[in-house]
Amino acid sequence: MTPILPAASSRRALRAAAGLLAALAAFPAAAQQAQPNPPAVTMQPSTRGPASVADLAEGLLEAVVNISTSQNVKGTEGANTVPVPQAPEGSPFQDLFDDFFKNREGGGNQAQKVQSLGSGFVIDAEQGIIVTNNHVIADADEIEANFSDGSKLKATLIGTDTKTDIAVLKVDPSLKKLKAVTFGDSDRMRIGDWVMAIGNPFGLGGTVTVGIISARNRDIDAGPYDDFIQTDAAINRGNSGGPLFNMDGEVIGINTAIISPSGGSIGIGFSIPSELAVSVVQQLREFGETRRGWLGVRIQPVTPDIAESLGMPLAMGALVSGIIKGGPVDDGSIQVGDVIIKFDGKDIREMRELPLAVAESPVGKEVDVVLVRKGAEQTVKVTLGRLEEGEKLAEADGAATPEEGAVSTASVLGMTVGELNDETRAKFGIGVDVSGVVITEVANGSAAAERGIAAGDIITEIAQETVSTPKDVLDRIAALKEQGRKNALLMLSSKSGELRFVTVRMD
Repeated sequence: MTPILPAASSRRALRAAAGLLAALAAFPAAAQQAQPNPPAVTMQPSTRGPASVADLAEGLLEAVVNISTSQNVKGTEGANTVPVPQAPEGSPFQDLFDDFFKNREGGGNQAQKVQSLGSGFVIDAEQGIIVTNNHVIADADEIEANFSDGSKLKATLIGTDTKTDIAVLKVDPSLKKLKAVTFGDSDRMRIGDWVMAIGNPFGLGGTVTVGIISARNRDIDAGPYDDFIQTDAAINRGNSGGPLFNMDGEVIGINTAIISPSGGSIGIGFSIPSELAVSVVQQLREFGETRRGWLGVRIQPVTPDIAESLGMPLAMGALVSGIIKGGPVDDGSIQVGDVIIKFDGKDIREMRELPLAVAESPVGKEVDVVLVRKGAEQTVKVTLGRLEEGEKLAEADGAATPEEGAVSTASVLGMTVGELNDETRAKFGIGVDVSGVVITEVANGSAAAERGIAAGDIITEIAQETVSTPKDVLDRIAALKEQGRKNALLMLSSKSGELRFVTVRMD
């Protein structure tokens, strides 16, 4: 933006600028006399960016659509109510006031239409299939696809997946000739590769931006399967659901989120990789819902301290901290304390890689799971269940979802804890009037062992809050860690009901 100078100082500013320009004009000649010519710098072709993406963009714009949604929302009683002004009796303005305010009086009880904008892209021209983000069309009563030539088509929802934020829509292909784009292989993309985004930022349809892949495998706590591509191609509000293309014109990502304190692009945008999106889109098209594999375990990261305590040379894999009741491995094939290092032939280097690998596997498939148990590596065979059915069962029982972990046993702070029932009471000789969560095992050298905690002790409170299930213990410890607490105050009961307080380190 050109600065506007005050009128009083404009002439002085112009004279100063003229003097500066004269000095700058004389500088190159003087510099050339004082110094030898610098050597020419030759830029290698591989370091140059694309000379132009005009041809590429021209061939893709028709396949990218603007998604417009509307939702009828009933106002809150009394909200936005505008009283009708009362003019003096007989005033000609009374009719004007009545006409102007008649639709506003009692407006808080009337339905209001809320509209939003996003992006999407056609992947099947013959069937009229469009992919976008779930959050773009969530709770919409009407969905419309607006094309680059100005035409509009009503869209119907085929299916959504909240965990990956993907939605699949359908328009009538007989009403308009459509152009589709194809998915590419996001796994082949490298940091530094050029990419192009097309979308509808701030309602400005058909906007093309170019950048590079800044990072891969980003976890931004958006869902259980975070594995985002990070790009510096400008992505703003309204780009959600739009495609991220490679330089071959293939979709290698679905733009879905940005980090921005201002709401505008600061060069940090995130896209769902096509490697994850393809299987979700296929399931939504075929079934109208996802059908993910389910292992039925609760897991946590393997820290260097945990790896050392387990005799592992490297901190890798996913530590099993709980087994889901009625899940595929509730038969003892996988146990609390196991570290899963390979699933169905895929190495599990970090904890978050296991949910992705399991979710992408077919329901009912028998897979090999390689784990470390008590320092020894072994392989077990597991037949996967279906995650969605597990969630429904948990909800029907009034329990938490599998992601939250309705667990029968859990591992925390070097202790294995379980439900206090008839079986565990008999095993440890615990009185019937004692309540809480029983400690079934304590790892040697753990923080709990250092404080004299032993198998058969019962946890009744953590930080002065009662616990009655293994999940309660996990939740309380997690809450304390989130608060930045370094120690957990436990109230323990002996088998006979004698109470004592113990502080256990959580670092």
